[in-house]
Amino acid sequence: MSQEPDVTAIDEQPRKVKTNLLGLSASRIGDFLESLGEKRFRGTQVLKWIHQLGVDDITQMTNLSKGLRESLAEVAEVLLPEVVSCQDSVDGTRKWLIRVDGGSCIEMVYIPERDRGTLCVSSQIGCALDCSFCATGKQGFARDLTTAEIIGQLWIAAKSFDQFDPKTPRRVTNVVMMGMGEPLMNFDNVVDAMSLMMDDNAYGLSKRRVTLSTAGVVPELDKLGDVSDVSLAISLHAPNDELRNQLVPINRKYPLADFIASARRYLDKMPDNRRKVTVEYTLMDRVNDRDEHAKELSALLRDLPCKINLIPFNPFPGSEYKKVTKVALTRFRDILHNDGYTVTVRTTRGDDIAAACGQLAGEVNDRTKRQQRYKKRLEEEQVVKFVG
Repeated sequence: MSQEPDVTAIDEQPRKVKTNLLGLSASRIGDFLESLGEKRFRGTQVLKWIHQLGVDDITQMTNLSKGLRESLAEVAEVLLPEVVSCQDSVDGTRKWLIRVDGGSCIEMVYIPERDRGTLCVSSQIGCALDCSFCATGKQGFARDLTTAEIIGQLWIAAKSFDQFDPKTPRRVTNVVMMGMGEPLMNFDNVVDAMSLMMDDNAYGLSKRRVTLSTAGVVPELDKLGDVSDVSLAISLHAPNDELRNQLVPINRKYPLADFIASARRYLDKMPDNRRKVTVEYTLMDRVNDRDEHAKELSALLRDLPCKINLIPFNPFPGSEYKKVTKVALTRFRDILHNDGYTVTVRTTRGDDIAAACGQLAGEVNDRTKRQQRYKKRLEEEQVVKFVG
């Protein structure tokens, strides 16, 4: 009696681990090629193929020899995150749901404007900070994204807009590290990804068009100016420690005075003296939108070269806050403007697809149990409302 071949054992063989070139700089690709006995200058060629021409198949990198392509493909790959879905808002905003290694999903948003297109990129799966007015924090936290998973978001957006075709105008002109997660808590991977964004052999974005937004991880912000000169945005949302402790819990560890001083030190490290920090302030009805709050904020920022971006709160399911009224927003803006500040109001974009600021959620395999606790609280509140 003939025996059937044991195909199960073959099918269950672990996938051969290859080096993912997607998140490597030209220098690191050069090091890798040199370890294979190849010329390190080929690293720049590979970088251009991946990030300027959008090629994710090593065998198609035709200015490399056939032998090099074949040997490189055996040990390396260009592995991108998986696009699960892509939604377009009525206002032109586009949101992607992207699955990363481990099964969790992150979200990324593109916001078109008249003179630019801004891509809001995630740095973590969920967020450990749990700011009370942000949907991302309610998802809990799984892990940091790798450099490849961060830069892969920009690659996906560029591909989506046919931007790798040199005849197509650039749609993504600006990148903000302002999606899911606190960028400075994933310091090394975020810095490496931003360096790729600004590399002339990759995406070639200027330092003024790449912005890192932080809620105030002071030790890492102090390190940032030593290794990067990207634009800086600081998420304040309150003008005093008592209120900010409630809205942004990390303030209990790094209070406002320390945060503002660190932002000033960052500017002092920049090669030019015309830089300004962008101050982000989410306005919530009868929480932080009073005249006295505006006057406190004005006094707090007096010695920091900055411009202020006011953000109307965007509701999400289960949120306890409400959107600021137009009257309160206008009064708040005018107080700051009359004190000499440059003030802009962020237009709410993409809220019909839950892509507005503070609404990003994704699908997080939460290891903090925060998501579970949040859902339980919502269910209990629904029961109380129903019974009442």
